[in-house]
Amino acid sequence: MKLDQFDFVLPEHLIAQAPAPERDESRLMVVRRATGTREHHVFRELPAIIDRNYFLVINNTKVFPARVRASRPGKEEEIEVLLLKESGPNRWVALLKPSRKASPGQRLIIGDLTAVVVDITESGSRVLQFDSVTDVKNALETIGEPPIPPYIHREKHQDLSSDRDRYQTVFARHSGSIAAPTAGLHFTENVLRRLEERSIAICEILLHVGYGTFKPVRSEDIRQHRMDPEHYEISKETAAQIRAYKNEGRRLLAVGTTTTRCLEYVARQEGGLESSSAGACDLFIHPGFEFRMIDALLTNFHLPRSTLLMLASAFAGRELLLDCYREAVSENYRFYSYGDCMLII
Repeated sequence: MKLDQFDFVLPEHLIAQAPAPERDESRLMVVRRATGTREHHVFRELPAIIDRNYFLVINNTKVFPARVRASRPGKEEEIEVLLLKESGPNRWVALLKPSRKASPGQRLIIGDLTAVVVDITESGSRVLQFDSVTDVKNALETIGEPPIPPYIHREKHQDLSSDRDRYQTVFARHSGSIAAPTAGLHFTENVLRRLEERSIAICEILLHVGYGTFKPVRSEDIRQHRMDPEHYEISKETAAQIRAYKNEGRRLLAVGTTTTRCLEYVARQEGGLESSSAGACDLFIHPGFEFRMIDALLTNFHLPRSTLLMLASAFAGRELLLDCYREAVSENYRFYSYGDCMLII
């Protein structure tokens, strides 16, 4: 398929700049694949929309404060640093803006920390080596900022305490993501409790969301795109739960595209969900994909030409999904990370 088949027109004012006042006040479009019909709800109604014939799988990754501000010795201008992943002891791969100011050998001052640019990767990211005595992960909790996407506009040095809370799911457990699994942002403890009361089970898996999830698709033929690997873990107990529920005939509702990619990736590995599993998921899901695990999908409204939109199109059908997006625009749904969501069943 061609890249331009995943374009749509979105008025800028529908790009959510802040979350709903309460997490579960976001809007929810329910899309039925068999008929193409849509229903409009509020997210807190989810426990009444589904029943115990469904079970949920959520991603319990936690976003770490991966964005920091740096400067060069003797220079006042600021360099924005997005730490992507730790590649060795106190060695991190990072995106820098402007990157031209950070050639190999350049020393950077980041709060109370110092780092040296030691390499440039093929993709243009920088490899930073922090001082050997530095506990970078611990320091980030003090000096780092939540890595909200660039389409969410904030003033420099603006108070981001609200984003620290809201750009994180209520079930976040294991730190390692540079972006939130946004379909999970709508859940509250009250919604989780009501799901439990209705005997709708919830299973937890882990996939750390990396930059590759959002890396732009450059190839005109989308099949040539390659996803960067992202770390995942599924425990033996969770694998057994999922197998048991599927054997009972329950329908698996994947909360988010990251959950979907992880489950479908593992389903294609030797042994599948027969036991615990951990590794690197690099599965790219686009139209034509044969789903083996998920039966329903909860997901936000995504960017044009993105791998996330392609995954949702693969599950719902491209024409139906884009028609739903046109309806969402006409109904003033809010888009992207802090926006509303859709349940595709």
